[in-house]
Amino acid sequence: MLTSLQKRLLNDYQQAFPLSSRPFRDIAEQLGVAEHDVLTALRELSDRQMISRIGPVIAPNLIGSSSLVAMAIPDDDLERVAGLVSRYAEINHNYERENRFNLWFVAVGDNDEHLQSVITDIERQTGYPAMRLPMLADYFINLGFDLNLP
Repeated sequence: MLTSLQKRLLNDYQQAFPLSSRPFRDIAEQLGVAEHDVLTALRELSDRQMISRIGPVIAPNLIGSSSLVAMAIPDDDLERVAGLVSRYAEINHNYERENRFNLWFVAVGDNDEHLQSVITDIERQTGYPAMRLPMLADYFINLGFDLNLP
């Protein structure tokens, strides 16, 4: 069960996170609670794995370099490889798909050389080749969810 503060944090700040030097204080002021309460609620949501990170979503390749990557992993090794891939700070959106290429993730780097070195290291660490799928067309998908629905 979510507290009313947790629900407000999840619902109201998915896309309207304050851009300031003290965003959690700003949120607290907007919600009429203490900054400590906001931080505690967010920590609890993180501990419950209801949020994985707080940070910006930047358009692909606007800053640095990014690529969708797919790998074909035997089913009996998928969990190990996915766990290894997830340990890289440069990886997000790591997920399984029902396909021969069953492990997909987005890799980001400071530049194309950094990105390629991460992908190459993942191949070396896992023992499986990775297929880099650079973006050809940009599509925006709003991933916000209205938690105020009945």
